[in-house]
Amino acid sequence: MSYRPIVDYLLHRPPMVLLDRVIEAAESHIVCEAAIQVDSPFCDGAAVPGWVGIEYMAQTIGVLAGWRALAKQLPVRIGFLVGTRHYQSHAPQFPVGEVLRVTADEELMADGGLVAMRCTIHAVAGVLLAEASLLVFQPDDLDAYLQQTLSARENTSG
Repeated sequence: MSYRPIVDYLLHRPPMVLLDRVIEAAESHIVCEAAIQVDSPFCDGAAVPGWVGIEYMAQTIGVLAGWRALAKQLPVRIGFLVGTRHYQSHAPQFPVGEVLRVTADEELMADGGLVAMRCTIHAVAGVLLAEASLLVFQPDDLDAYLQQTLSARENTSG
């Protein structure tokens, strides 16, 4: 199956698009790739730090949300990384020349747009490089959500 360019699925724009392409997508599962290059964001010329894996995972989840939206002929919407549980980087860095295969699988979808995703990063050779569970939130109506959030803050601050 062929997929659109990665930027079609995300609201991010270069240079902050960290992923290169979609490998496979289904309703609750996605796999994307990112090739680590000297000019990759966060690269020090030799490698990208392992902690950046969280952003590779978050963008992969964003691509899944964008893929779902476009499949239904809806616009791509903003989402928020709420938190992570048990992020483990089994590699301190992702060296230049490495191709990362980032997978995200939906574990739980709650009412209101909160979703728990299980994510992994593997080298193309199959070695597990990082893993985590991420919580993401995509409000149905961003303007209403922001207005409600601002009103709540104003009410609690006096």
